[in-house]
Amino acid sequence: MNGFTLLELLVVIVIIGLLAAYVGPKYFAQLGKSEVTVAKAQIEAFGKALDTYRLDVGRYPSTEEGLSGLLVKPAAAQKWNGPYLKKDIPQDPWGNPYIYKSPGSKSDFDLLSYGKDGQPGGTAENTDITN
Repeated sequence: MNGFTLLELLVVIVIIGLLAAYVGPKYFAQLGKSEVTVAKAQIEAFGKALDTYRLDVGRYPSTEEGLSGLLVKPAAAQKWNGPYLKKDIPQDPWGNPYIYKSPGSKSDFDLLSYGKDGQPGGTAENTDITN
């Protein structure tokens, strides 16, 4: 007898479906964690660039100057020695701009991403990521 019966093929397809149903959610959960990790790394890199800016200029960029003050000399920054970033300012991993405020509510500046939902607050992937 050559080949497989229809019943054998259906059993194999069901087993593959069960495996996909089990592995798929775990795989996509890891993707969400990697986006959070990327956002934290980018915020940390911005923080280092902002600290270098402060050492040169004597203050952090104002909220109005924003993160673009790391790339283009603000009019009020006399001792600016930038650009302080090698590339343009990226969006967060979910395609939203990072929020920068100086002075900040917790420190000299606040730098944050609102997470996947782009709204303040939230849990899991929707939680705010801050410096």
